[in-house]
Amino acid sequence: MEAYDQTLAAAMDADEKCVMHTYGRLPVEFVSGSGAELVDSAGRTYVDCLAGIGAVSLGHCHPAVTRALSRQVGMLWQVGNYFYVQNRGELAQDLSRLLSSTCDGHGHVTGTTGTTWKTFFANSGAEANEGAIKLARRWGATHLGGASTIVTARQSFHGRTLATLAATGQESFHQDFQPLPAGFVDVPLNDAAALTDLLDAMPKGVGAACAVMLECVQGEGGVWPATPEYLQAVARECAERGLLLMVDEVQTGFFRCGAPFCYQLAGIEPDVVSMAKGIADGFPMGAVAARAQVADLMGPGDHGSTFGGNALAAAAGRATVEAMQDEHIGEHVIACGARFREQLASLPHVREVRGHGLMLGAELDAPVAGRLVEEGLRRGVVLNHIGDRILRFLPPLVITQEQLDHVAGVLLDMLS
Repeated sequence: MEAYDQTLAAAMDADEKCVMHTYGRLPVEFVSGSGAELVDSAGRTYVDCLAGIGAVSLGHCHPAVTRALSRQVGMLWQVGNYFYVQNRGELAQDLSRLLSSTCDGHGHVTGTTGTTWKTFFANSGAEANEGAIKLARRWGATHLGGASTIVTARQSFHGRTLATLAATGQESFHQDFQPLPAGFVDVPLNDAAALTDLLDAMPKGVGAACAVMLECVQGEGGVWPATPEYLQAVARECAERGLLLMVDEVQTGFFRCGAPFCYQLAGIEPDVVSMAKGIADGFPMGAVAARAQVADLMGPGDHGSTFGGNALAAAAGRATVEAMQDEHIGEHVIACGARFREQLASLPHVREVRGHGLMLGAELDAPVAGRLVEEGLRRGVVLNHIGDRILRFLPPLVITQEQLDHVAGVLLDMLS
């Protein structure tokens, strides 16, 4: 292999020439990491508050995941889903146990519902949501006389494929990509009456509903949480009408909000759950799980993925999920998240702090979020913003309280 120039300038030049410009990249190239720290190509160290957009759940190069991948990479990578592979079924069993957990309002696990969940493995959150959409359509065809409309929430985000864009309740994401697939309609979040009114009288030209799909916290929409009361009302509405309740846990799952899954904070249990990001500590993986009654509607040939659930992904996913439980990561997230939330709320120019656990958004009283991200990078802190007034925090779940204290101190200095 030809030697290459490892400088940031060389990386930026190659990117500019040969990579589609779908991202506005910040001027840094990370080359290594450990836990909640990253190191760039110049040897500088940073505290990471983004974690690969919420994906590096157990931190960079977690020993358990590193060992699992290192062992698997020397054995087998990919054979396809016509065959069994090690760890895939075991990971699905782990997920079933996590998905059936019951929790209190803070996220402490209190018991189990005993529900058995069946999982389809994909490669990303968008693919997981595509699978959820197909389950909903099959449910409507089988149980609701062909009903096919899926109700989502305004300001939601469900992915960048055409179908998941159509499900996303933000018109800004729809521009220039019309016509989008039909069969989606949105309502305001946290307005149970609006949902009831819609289901009672669907708009002209919109068919009957087969499912409701929600995020428990709208990450890309500005870190807006659904209230427990709203989620409980939606669950009752779906149960009474025979609709599927589908929860998008792509960003909120795997202890990101303290509980194994965020819906458990509201004391509900949906019919379908999509997930990705934290499932394999940053290794590309997604999944959609459903209760057996729903999952069993899909048979051979109804859905598929060449790479989904391959040997490497299954090994990384199983190691990640089991390490999270062994290390009681949820308790750590609950404690650190509560303190960091208080620290953020006390900062000057912070109007509101929203979210759960270590998925937090700080809304500012001035349009300076982008500047803070750039300045934070110069000060050795990786930050993220949504729009020009919201800082979003998605650090690795293993981040220490001391590291969060340091981040709060840097923010205080920048905002003072």
